[in-house]
Amino acid sequence: MNQKPNQNITEIYGQIRDVLTNARARALQAVNSEMVACYWEIGRLIVEEEQSGVSRAKYGKQLITELSKRLSKEFGKGFDKSNLWNMRAFFMAYPKIDALRRELSWTHYRLLLRVEKTEAREFYEAETANAGWSTRELSRQINSLLFDRLALSRDKEGVKCLAAKGHEIQSPEDLVKDPYVLEFAGISQGSRFLEKDLESALIDKLKQFLLELGKGFAFMARQQRITLDGRHFFIDLVFYNRLTHSFVLIDLKVGELTHQDLGQMQMYVNYYQRDITDESENPPIGIVLCTDKSEAVVRYTLPEGNSQIFASRYKLYLPTEEELLAELIRERRMIELTNENGVSLPTGQAGP
Repeated sequence: MNQKPNQNITEIYGQIRDVLTNARARALQAVNSEMVACYWEIGRLIVEEEQSGVSRAKYGKQLITELSKRLSKEFGKGFDKSNLWNMRAFFMAYPKIDALRRELSWTHYRLLLRVEKTEAREFYEAETANAGWSTRELSRQINSLLFDRLALSRDKEGVKCLAAKGHEIQSPEDLVKDPYVLEFAGISQGSRFLEKDLESALIDKLKQFLLELGKGFAFMARQQRITLDGRHFFIDLVFYNRLTHSFVLIDLKVGELTHQDLGQMQMYVNYYQRDITDESENPPIGIVLCTDKSEAVVRYTLPEGNSQIFASRYKLYLPTEEELLAELIRERRMIELTNENGVSLPTGQAGP
């Protein structure tokens, strides 16, 4: 039977719409690439002119001021002094134009220029290109010090690899951050709430939660029930990670971590490993998210060489850079102190 005219029109419309959408996307990317290259070239010309000046600092300020006046008069917005300084800094940070990524817009690069550490800036650049971060998501990840959180438990070579390639998932430990920053959940720090309230908020903001969790996560279940000898137990959240080929079980705790919390997660992981996990899949991973934890409780509750169960803290607000840095420094000192005392500390398990 022949298709109805309206069906034909709908199909053709869909095909034409796809062509236009793809063409516009390519055109926008081309425009962005040309703009980035243009601003890089402007930055190069400014730097080279400065270097030929008698008094570089004084001449540089004069040059930027005069260029801003003339360019703004002829070309309109986009050439105020602050943006010209950004173009200058852009060239200084990326002296080789071949190193620029076509996936990144000028706004992406302006955000990256705020990152002082070269390794951190390279990491955010790689992650933005690999994960397709919007400028809003890039800003959030920079403000939450994602690089520093991931680099915390890595050695020097590991940090270099993280900077060059971005966040690669090669082992269960690579999935875990400490702390997790959950400000998008909309729960005020210090307010009274139940674990189910946090769970509901994370499900409502699932897209943001998946971005905070990291790469390769797919949501599977909420309040997953398992029954043992007639008793029912409920796992708060269940995910699957396609990069580790394993289930990831998450339990949410309000307050300080206890050994019972870890023991319960051990039971969940054992159940999934014996009854749910396929032979082609890797062992499940369990993460207990809590507001506070004791490293001693973690160390003496979990078996030595543990690589399946992790305890991490979460924060319900986006801390200032100073707060996060202070916390990460404290974590680093705990790791170093533990290693000096000859205690094996699993990656991602440092406590406050």
